[in-house]
Amino acid sequence: MNMKRIYSVLAVFLLFCSNVFSQEKADSIGRVDEVVQTMKIASPEDLIARATIAYEQGNYTQTIADYESLVSVFGTSPELYYNLGNAYFKNKDYAKAILNYERCLIYDPANGDASANLELAKANCVDKIESIQPIIFKQWSDVLSNTMSCGTWSVLSIIFFLLFVICIFLYFFVRKVTVRKTGFYVGIVSIILCFVCNIYANQQKDRIMSRDYAIVMQPTVTVRSSPAESGTQLFTIHEGLKVKVRSTLSDWSEVELSDGNVGWLPSSAVEKI
Repeated sequence: MNMKRIYSVLAVFLLFCSNVFSQEKADSIGRVDEVVQTMKIASPEDLIARATIAYEQGNYTQTIADYESLVSVFGTSPELYYNLGNAYFKNKDYAKAILNYERCLIYDPANGDASANLELAKANCVDKIESIQPIIFKQWSDVLSNTMSCGTWSVLSIIFFLLFVICIFLYFFVRKVTVRKTGFYVGIVSIILCFVCNIYANQQKDRIMSRDYAIVMQPTVTVRSSPAESGTQLFTIHEGLKVKVRSTLSDWSEVELSDGNVGWLPSSAVEKI
């Protein structure tokens, strides 16, 4: 009798466990399906098409949402940042427009349309700060560096290096004097150009990796002498201004303006390019 009761209790317990397991499994499957449904997103082509239609119809809020989804889910590209900048500009959010034009130019510094639109967006900002101009040689070097992207400079560097290798072969293994001379001089020029292209490629890469510049996102920000609300008020800046982030401490960032002025502001007031 006791054994029967034990078996009965075990049977009831096993049945209960099986029901609980089945229910948990069903609930688990339901939760997975819910997550999958939640994570379902349109394809990049669908989002781009919808964003384009919304932009043409003047629905810039929808355009911004679609392009932001593309950036967050499918990765970055200069084209996406450029289109985002245009949408924010049309929506009169000039700080966000400047941010995205700047991001576009990091990946595609030769984008003339982005540069022109960036200047238009800056014209709607409050702060007009005179920048400290570098020496002429540095200005020329920066202009030349920005004529092509990091990838293009890298490809050119490889091409010139391969040309240098060919010239070495011609110099050492061809008997004809004119060919050897040509290989020698062309090889020297090729290796010099290879180094120059490599330098510019690294400069562009550093711009992408460092991200030490930011855009002010709040309408008005007080810059202080120390990373605390008790710090002395040095000056006030406004949204849309580009600053260089020199260092961070807790919730504060030390920034430098293009005219050389330095101070501290809340990190939440700026967004990194």
